[in-house]
Amino acid sequence: MTKEPTLSAEAVREAIEAGQERLRALLPGLTDPAVREPSALPGWSRAHVLAHIEGIARATARQARYALRGELVELYDGGRPERAAGIEAGAVRGAAQLRDAVGAALDESSAAWAAVGPADWSRPVRYRDGDLRTVLWAWWRELEIHTADARLGHGPQDWPHGLCHHLLSHLAPRAPKDVPLVVEATDEAFRREYGAAGAPEVTVRGRLTDLAAWLAGRAPHRPLECRRSGRPAALPELLDWP
Repeated sequence: MTKEPTLSAEAVREAIEAGQERLRALLPGLTDPAVREPSALPGWSRAHVLAHIEGIARATARQARYALRGELVELYDGGRPERAAGIEAGAVRGAAQLRDAVGAALDESSAAWAAVGPADWSRPVRYRDGDLRTVLWAWWRELEIHTADARLGHGPQDWPHGLCHHLLSHLAPRAPKDVPLVVEATDEAFRREYGAAGAPEVTVRGRLTDLAAWLAGRAPHRPLECRRSGRPAALPELLDWP
């Protein structure tokens, strides 16, 4: 198995800032008809995805603010039902309102994470009973994946390789349990093994970004090659998100 690069929390924070600036640069082109168009997520318009980005930006920023006070708070007040209600309510807004709301949420996020010092990353949070690193990585996943879902011109093929390595590790529970699965990158020296031993091996090969997109449940930009016991095969079914 390839040794994966390890990013510091500070490096992830810098990558998030770059991702937020990229999203900000894409927002001015939004129009009212455009926000009603379908996103990459079934049943969700582009407005739904943007409303979710707004909500998760604020929710993760709040985790950071409360952790710095030594307090624990739920990711969303009211849990998933309130999260879903907030997305539906936010999705009815027009392009100008969505641009302003997402921009303000990104500003709030930047300010919250900028206040976290080197000694603060291990502070506990309510989210998954983890620490501030847990939330930081979660926000990076949400930001990059849903920016791609919004179909604003930035797709999985543009994901940073550091994020792809993280996704291929974090999403390991999605690999089928009854078959040895091997993923191999064709554009860098990367190989990772998942699942059970003993059954005929399934190997999926492609560019690193396409492998990460597939494991994240998104359409790869380029086709992946799948072989079982050396013969062409269909891609295996993936399990639920962890």
